[in-house]
Amino acid sequence: MAERLDLADGFDVHDYRSHLKLDTQDGSSMYLENRKDLKCPACGRAFDRLFVSEDDRVTFGNPPDAPFCLARTAEKLLLMTH
Repeated sequence: MAERLDLADGFDVHDYRSHLKLDTQDGSSMYLENRKDLKCPACGRAFDRLFVSEDDRVTFGNPPDAPFCLARTAEKLLLMTH
């Protein structure tokens, strides 16, 4: 059974290192690929890609072309595309 991202104590990508593959990283933001069908903390379904940012404002030049969910911890904003 696939594990759901647990945001109860924040989010640390290293806790899920065997499940996620880093695609790109730019300053305080990163894009990751879900390699083990981790489940979304917002809706509970498996997601394809994960965007994580420590910035308090983020602008996307190209919006996701798939359904997406947002989740927030005290330090990070997460966007999961399905």
